[in-house]
Amino acid sequence: MRVGYLATEYPAVSHTFIRREIHALEALGIDIVRYTVRRQRSGALKDPVDIAEAKKTRVLIEEGKAGLAQALAHESLTSPRLFRRALQQASHFGRNSERGFAYHMAYLAEACVLKAWCKQDKIDHVHAHFGTNSTMVALLCNTLGGPTFSFTVHGPDEFDKPKLIHLGEKIHQAKFVAGVSSFGRSQLFRWAKKEDWSKVQIIRCGVDDAYLDAPVTPVPNTKRLVSVGRLSEQKGQLILVRAVAELVRRNVDVELVLVGDGDMRGDIEQVIQTHRLAQHVRITGYLSGDAVKQEILAARAFVLPSFAEGLPVAIMEALALSRPVVSTYVAGIPELVVPGETGWLVPAGSVGALVPVLEEVLRMPCAEVAGFPSGKSLDAMAARGRARVCAEHDVRVSAKELAALFAG
Repeated sequence: MRVGYLATEYPAVSHTFIRREIHALEALGIDIVRYTVRRQRSGALKDPVDIAEAKKTRVLIEEGKAGLAQALAHESLTSPRLFRRALQQASHFGRNSERGFAYHMAYLAEACVLKAWCKQDKIDHVHAHFGTNSTMVALLCNTLGGPTFSFTVHGPDEFDKPKLIHLGEKIHQAKFVAGVSSFGRSQLFRWAKKEDWSKVQIIRCGVDDAYLDAPVTPVPNTKRLVSVGRLSEQKGQLILVRAVAELVRRNVDVELVLVGDGDMRGDIEQVIQTHRLAQHVRITGYLSGDAVKQEILAARAFVLPSFAEGLPVAIMEALALSRPVVSTYVAGIPELVVPGETGWLVPAGSVGALVPVLEEVLRMPCAEVAGFPSGKSLDAMAARGRARVCAEHDVRVSAKELAALFAG
């Protein structure tokens, strides 16, 4: 079976879970052809594996205006009935969306190119990641007579604007749709027709053997905390830096490493400067996968105080590397981070709630010690977290579940 994988942007620094899924499916013998709407901006890719993936990936918008127009003209002449139907569909979606008619005409042109590529590459099925414009392109390609399609919804973007992206209509036309958590599936149920509920599956994102088979490294006796993720509003790094400022004001010894980059970097740097935290907070920028692992392993705990999420892969990676996690009661996170068992959860947006939890993390012994409750050390919490990830977030298991759905 040949499956076309389509994303809005692939490969991308924050989309390693797609790459892992592709590689796991290929290990099962499924032939994957990689497509993307656009490339990650030049220079952003740091991981050699992502750079290699970029060379294997065809980019729709690199056909240019002339190529897109030619594909539109070809479909209108060779398949006029199907083209009219797709044009009507794109117009309908465009009139009732946040992006408008012009963008949906561009999606139609991209769908025309995708149909031609799928025919050329002998694609049996297209799977898209994210329920936004990549899925719209796959849907319109299907309407034009292209392959069946399915898609994975991660959140939170899809759940913020389900009507504007026509989530229910996408589910209706798809072969199936995957949510990455029970919470995600519940949100898909909200917008799917009842007769389409059977299409909605849970396919969890996972980590690969680089994490699952990694030797267990005890939690180091350090005051360092680490956070991995795009520097953006929804990840809550501003709250985290303010919490560190309060800890420093209380003379608590603490160091924070922020791994990542993004639109909020300037704002975060301003808070660091305002609170004189240069000796306590470090921003690394984007790193390779191996470098990210080393930053996680060098820390006492992983912290991600997100405001909105699906289920962050970075949390899975931290737990798989035997580091307990501090996060928030948001979306699918409580399905993985269990308070008192694998980490701590705090209300999103609350510096006041985060500060005492971070103090507890910094006070708690790394290994079991006399006079401290059994099973409450950081190492014990980390062991439970690792076991949970190995049981529920093995990408090899998720790939088998996807393969069955592709073939069904």
